[in-house]
Amino acid sequence: MFDFLTSLFSYAFITRALIVGVLVALCAALLGVSLVLKRYSMIGDGLSHVGFGALSVSLALGVAPLEVSLPVVALAAFLLMRLGENSMIKGDAAIAIISSSAIAIGIIVVSLTTGMNVDVYNYMFGSILAMSESDVMLSVLVSAVVLTLYALFYNKIFAVTFDESFARAIGIRAGRYNMLVAMLTALIIVVGMRMMGALLISSLIIFPAVTSMRVFKSFKSVVICSAAVSVFCFVAGIVISFAWSVPAGAAVVAVNLTVFFLFCAVKRVLMGRL
Repeated sequence: MFDFLTSLFSYAFITRALIVGVLVALCAALLGVSLVLKRYSMIGDGLSHVGFGALSVSLALGVAPLEVSLPVVALAAFLLMRLGENSMIKGDAAIAIISSSAIAIGIIVVSLTTGMNVDVYNYMFGSILAMSESDVMLSVLVSAVVLTLYALFYNKIFAVTFDESFARAIGIRAGRYNMLVAMLTALIIVVGMRMMGALLISSLIIFPAVTSMRVFKSFKSVVICSAAVSVFCFVAGIVISFAWSVPAGAAVVAVNLTVFFLFCAVKRVLMGRL
């Protein structure tokens, strides 16, 4: 085991992936609790499709993908929240409209320019080899911003998550904090796409929260458990990816699925004792 761990950390790309991945997994889990409770969990999937479209355009233009994707996906998050507030276009419909349009644009751009090359494949399915030192620095900075803002506005996010009408009644600007969660989610989606891929990044948002809710009930306990589960599953997924040479994103999702079933089993045992 010691020799395996020594071999694992001897690769710079593994170290970079673990640093960024742990931070992204932690941020995604914290935000995911609010998104799942507000039945807005699929925003991650929608924003990842927007990210793929932005990345396709940036690759075609030969410009830095992350620097282009961050503002584009943030704008998409803003539009999703605005469309979701429109009584004629509900939240799930707004996500479908924006995400399908973005991925269609991305596919068209790819087909007319670079074609389905390695870079495009990596952004769709993820690759731990794709993380450069500049990506790590940007990802750490973004994650630090997300964690700081989440900690500062934790009480407001909690209030808006559980009872938005009451939050508005006591003077909390619920729309502002809903927008904050959406924007922070957009940032995490972009920095996490390099490893998890556009098709799998939303799993970091949904799985830990849903898993924790099998056993825990209070908001604080669910948040803490989600963070722990998310970080554990990511690290375990990276180890499995390295040991068996399977895609990192798929390995992380597989571990999340396994832990979800374990928590379901624990819930059954606990209910049986009551």
